[in-house]
Amino acid sequence: MAEAKTKAAPKAAVKKTAVKKTPTKVKKAPAKKKLAPKTKATAKAKTRARPKAVDTGRNALLAGLGVYGKAYDRVLEQFSSLQEQVDEAQSRLTERRKQAEDLYKALIKRGTAVEKDALQALADLELDALADRSKLEAQMKRAKSRFDDLKSKFGKVT
Repeated sequence: MAEAKTKAAPKAAVKKTAVKKTPTKVKKAPAKKKLAPKTKATAKAKTRARPKAVDTGRNALLAGLGVYGKAYDRVLEQFSSLQEQVDEAQSRLTERRKQAEDLYKALIKRGTAVEKDALQALADLELDALADRSKLEAQMKRAKSRFDDLKSKFGKVT
């Protein structure tokens, strides 16, 4: 019995350790897809897909050309708008130059008339009579009246 105790004791003393077993997963290689045997149907599908791909590529190219065309049209519109503005400004400039030229000619004509009147007033002055005081005063009065006439003519212009 003592032996039974001793034998039983070591069993009780030993702890049972739980050993976890991790299942090892083995990855399987993906199964290869079996290719369908080439048939007339698959050949027809390929021939139908090719024109669609060509059409899609061509349509993409045409869309790009369309963008370029629209941009080009917009640039042409802006250019023509700018050209119209330049033409309009040029016509206004030409008109103003003509007005300035007409005004210049009118001023020359008026200056000629004033010059004629001034020369006539100077001609009426008798320089020899300047020595005589009474004659000088009379001539000064006439000159002043003529210059007043000229001044009043100038006053009308401005």
